[in-house]
Amino acid sequence: MNTLTVNLHLLLATFFRPKGARTAILIDAPTFPSDRYAVESQLRLHALDPARDLIVVRPRDGEALLRAEDLEGAIHEHRDRLAVALLAGVNYATGQAHDIERLTAAIHEAGAVALWDLAHAVGNLPLALHEADVDGAAWCTYKYLNGGPGSSGQVFVHERHATDAAALRLTGWWGNDPASRFRMAETFEPAAGADGWRISTPPILSMAPIRASLAIFDAVGIDALRRKSVELTAYFERLVVALVADAEILTPRDPAARGAQLSLRVPDATRRLAALGSADVVADFREPDIIRMAPIPLYNTYHDVWRAAKVLADTAR
Repeated sequence: MNTLTVNLHLLLATFFRPKGARTAILIDAPTFPSDRYAVESQLRLHALDPARDLIVVRPRDGEALLRAEDLEGAIHEHRDRLAVALLAGVNYATGQAHDIERLTAAIHEAGAVALWDLAHAVGNLPLALHEADVDGAAWCTYKYLNGGPGSSGQVFVHERHATDAAALRLTGWWGNDPASRFRMAETFEPAAGADGWRISTPPILSMAPIRASLAIFDAVGIDALRRKSVELTAYFERLVVALVADAEILTPRDPAARGAQLSLRVPDATRRLAALGSADVVADFREPDIIRMAPIPLYNTYHDVWRAAKVLADTAR
């Protein structure tokens, strides 16, 4: 339903209920800008000040990755005023994968709500959101789920909330119980589960490729894809180390702590990105000097990975 940022707003409308001293939202950095904009606007809607009520946990000086103990420490430090934590399952800039179950437990121990942005995690890593006790999560489908730009987002709401008809939410006709939707009643009756957070009719044409993609995921299985992903990314890592002497790998070197991505800090990144594109290697750039490259197990081969590393090496001066 909707798109990622819209869905984050819908989840925050339900789960961010500042009361008393609990007025703060905690996020991890580097944060995808749209997430931060959504969080700051939610704070302002409640007449709160992001300068005071937004807690940003950043990597230590000189480090690219965020330590789990620093996140847990910040959650504990602000436990008396923390209302919600919104964290990324896989960081968009570095490819670092967080331990969702461990951090969700820390958030709950602090008395707060655990929300997750899984844009770079869904279709990339095996996830068990119910078992991890996640309160709510949102993600897009145009990356690893192959929906293409503008494809519909998705949400997860834990059943302890999703079966609560009295749960506060922004409502619309499409979130009504299908059994009573066409009665055109004046009273909203939420559909069971996360469907009760839907608002408007879904865009059928943009959902068609998602349906086709999910059928492939069901046929192959996320565990098999993850095994191939670990192998491809490790192979790419070895090639970068051997061939691209001027590249700094920002992504964790531990396969368990990353998805199908290597974020590389390289000199003259924009020129080298253009050279990759000219060689039909599709990569991504993040200011000021990071090239993101992701070998996708569904359709990338070891030869693809070798060729990408070779082109990147050839662009060095």
